[in-house]
Amino acid sequence: MENDRIRRYEQAAELLPPRLRRLAMQLSDARKERVEELRLRVRHPLTVLTDEGELSVAAADRDALVTGEDLEQMIAGVTEFSRYASAESLRRGYLTVRGGFRLGVCGTAVLRDGEVCNLKDYSSLALRIVQERIGIAADVVPRLFDGERFQSTLILSPPGGGKTTLLRDLIRCLSLGSDTHRPMRVAVIDERGELAVSYRGAAQMELGSHTDVLDGCPKAVGIEMALRAMRPQVIAIDELASEADAAAVCTAANCGVGLAATAHASDMEELMKRQLWRTLRESGVFARTVRIEGAGGDRRYAVEALPCCDGLARD
Repeated sequence: MENDRIRRYEQAAELLPPRLRRLAMQLSDARKERVEELRLRVRHPLTVLTDEGELSVAAADRDALVTGEDLEQMIAGVTEFSRYASAESLRRGYLTVRGGFRLGVCGTAVLRDGEVCNLKDYSSLALRIVQERIGIAADVVPRLFDGERFQSTLILSPPGGGKTTLLRDLIRCLSLGSDTHRPMRVAVIDERGELAVSYRGAAQMELGSHTDVLDGCPKAVGIEMALRAMRPQVIAIDELASEADAAAVCTAANCGVGLAATAHASDMEELMKRQLWRTLRESGVFARTVRIEGAGGDRRYAVEALPCCDGLARD
């Protein structure tokens, strides 16, 4: 696992302009394996985001400062000098990069009819090292079934707690099947491109052989599209947050489709302070929660059954 994290870091560093790449590669292996993001800000040193916080890679001398040309060069490289093909993603503030990386982009918004149509004069980039942890959901999955029926599941943790990583492997496990359950058709509504990390239509993360991905599609719209076109048995979404999303989730549940979703919260008590989730709880959509405890390699997954509320009947 540690060597894999170092390898992923070095793959990410290869995407940097040569001058910054050399600085990034000077980190010790012990530091490389803890890096979650590389951050570039014009007129500031290159930094890395770790579980210790954000740290400078080099001293703030003139030669180590990031320039606007560095950002232009990096974006040109990751888009393979074809920004037009990446314009739709770029206007939403990110680019998906071959190899399973995600580049957040900040700059000056170009508006048309009140909506962002492009970004220019780039000011900062955040290169996220998406980590794939194959097998972490294997012990969780059997506890999410009642007989042969998958029970709709909500994954909870504070921001940065590993929800997306666990959901990604849960999708893979459901799609592939096991000794305890058959392979299931899973539709992934990947609005922000963080689950599949699709690059030109191909998922860069392993999601299983019975998984269909709607990339860059708003969740509420994507759920409706998947129900109509793909006949999923499970729909997976990351960070359910809006009233429209909640309504679409309820529609899917009433069609007999299982749900796998994530939410920012330490536990159900914290989550229930928000009206959206009180409404969903009363509807009886979710029957299981997985609460992520601990951090890093010490993460633990506590599975709890939710008492049945008025609304959808449970098997």
